[in-house]
Amino acid sequence: QVQLVESGGGLVQPGGSLRLSCAASGISFSMSAMEWYRQAPGKQRELVAYITRRGSTNYADSVKGRFTISSDNAKNTVSLQMNSLKPEDTAVYYCNIKTVAGNNYWGQGTQVTVSS
Repeated sequence: QVQLVESGGGLVQPGGSLRLSCAASGISFSMSAMEWYRQAPGKQRELVAYITRRGSTNYADSVKGRFTISSDNAKNTVSLQMNSLKPEDTAVYYCNIKTVAGNNYWGQGTQVTVSS
């Protein structure tokens, strides 16, 4: 059974930093990418960043230059370093594993709140 567990969320002041981590277990398939999404209240879930198994990365325009995604394929973990946080970054953040077969496995989400 695939399980994704996110950690690292919390309350931070504007301009601060947080590091989210996602650990996957029960993986018995080939992953094509690991992704971070977020969903703010009243808004659709949006893709924040992804990293392919080859290490290619991509970011939403709203977080470019502030967020950095990284992964450890051997440990099946993906992290999201978030710097210069803004109130508009407030959301529940989810990690997702996309398989080569096109399936998706989601974590339970971790709350990030940016507020003074």
